[in-house]
Amino acid sequence: MTKGEETRQRIVELAAPLFNQRGYAGCSVADIMEATGLEKGGIYRYFGSKEDLAAEAFKFSVAEIRKLRTDDLDGVPGAIGKLRYIMDRFVSEPSPMKGGCPLMNTAIDSDDGNAALRDLARDAFADWRRRMAAIIRQGIRDGDISKSTDPAELADTIIASLEGALMLTRLDGNKRALKHVRQSMVLLLTAHST
Repeated sequence: MTKGEETRQRIVELAAPLFNQRGYAGCSVADIMEATGLEKGGIYRYFGSKEDLAAEAFKFSVAEIRKLRTDDLDGVPGAIGKLRYIMDRFVSEPSPMKGGCPLMNTAIDSDDGNAALRDLARDAFADWRRRMAAIIRQGIRDGDISKSTDPAELADTIIASLEGALMLTRLDGNKRALKHVRQSMVLLLTAHST
């Protein structure tokens, strides 16, 4: 990695928690300058706009979350085991990014404004949905999950339940809702297993 690439990556890594905590509108270039120690021109040398930097920061944040929650997934046997592993990691491993889940934060923050960030959030959720549905389809093929299960429906239910519980967890200041949802999702998976 060249020195320029390292600087660019450092800017992304330092800006990511700022955007995640404050949102796009709430994070100023001055905030990024303070966090990175760079002047405005130094930042814009690597990024064409604040929106470009926010997009890269979001992609970085999502990659970090995905790595945290799905590392070692290949070593987990069976589709039900993989789904439970993902849910357990979601409940037990908080976001490494200050401010919580970048998917939820960006989806909410960009809903009324930034179309580029909204598209990135939508794409990230679609990717998560595809990966979950692929596990479910494999479970159907392997005979672990009932053939009557709709993979997209079950994936959406799990994702929406986890993200909703995460929102309640943040509001309540404890993990009760996440633990309740994990228990309910285990029952749901049991109902879908063969």
